[in-house]
Amino acid sequence: MDRFIFLTFDGLSRGAVYAAFALALVLIWRAARIVNFAQGAMAVATAYVGYSVANATGSYWLGFAVALVGGLVLGAAVERVVMRFVDHSSPLNGVVVALGLVLVIQAVLGMTYGNEYRPAQTPFSRDAFDVGGIALLSSFDLFVFVSVIAVVGLLVLLFTRTAVGLRMRASAFAPDVSRLLGVNVSGMLTLGWALAAAVGSLAAMLVIPTELGLHPTAMDVVFISAFTAAVVGGLDSAVGSVIGGMIVGLLLSYVSGYLGATVAPIAILALLLIVLLGKPGGLFGSVKARAA
Repeated sequence: MDRFIFLTFDGLSRGAVYAAFALALVLIWRAARIVNFAQGAMAVATAYVGYSVANATGSYWLGFAVALVGGLVLGAAVERVVMRFVDHSSPLNGVVVALGLVLVIQAVLGMTYGNEYRPAQTPFSRDAFDVGGIALLSSFDLFVFVSVIAVVGLLVLLFTRTAVGLRMRASAFAPDVSRLLGVNVSGMLTLGWALAAAVGSLAAMLVIPTELGLHPTAMDVVFISAFTAAVVGGLDSAVGSVIGGMIVGLLLSYVSGYLGATVAPIAILALLLIVLLGKPGGLFGSVKARAA
């Protein structure tokens, strides 16, 4: 029982990080109907900038803020300079360009910072609280949970309670009609990419310290788990992505704890196939919305 409790809390901690990154994928999908396969590389790039600022100034929070702002700027730049000129007549065009962007970003990071793993500091202790001899969540894990809950709440308010959120959704589902109604569709797309990149930067700042550290490919494995979480929850649902992240985190923790870490990738693939075959729209999505 002690082992099960430990694995459960460890899975929730992992799941919160996957949920944060899945949120970034959901934002891009809702804004542009594109799965951004370059999200991980973009997040790592801003994390490098953030930690460089933190190391230079001695202030983690300044570096944290710079990473988030850097995400906003990078996301807007990628949409304006790259994705805007992609022919969207076929969904594969955007995928191919995004994969090419991954190679470019990772190559630039490798030439600039090197390919060795760099340590990444955290603002709070990662030592888990001991309750009854069982290691539970750490202060950093609690910070992760609070950050993800805050972001989810803000995004839900944005898309359901603000005119900007309504315009973003309308621009994604019916761009021609939105233009006729006076909506700045191109501006909404840029805003969607900027917000998604900022959330991705947040996820990178939360997950990189728990892995081996900073590296140009640090978010590749995280992207796979987060993409699965987004599909499980539904690519149109911010809340669904959080629940999907928790499901993926718990699954990875239980499988790694009881069957071994080598089985975990197979479990993720099996979960993805089950959801795609049984409920393609995800637990909180719909096939019609995703195909729009």
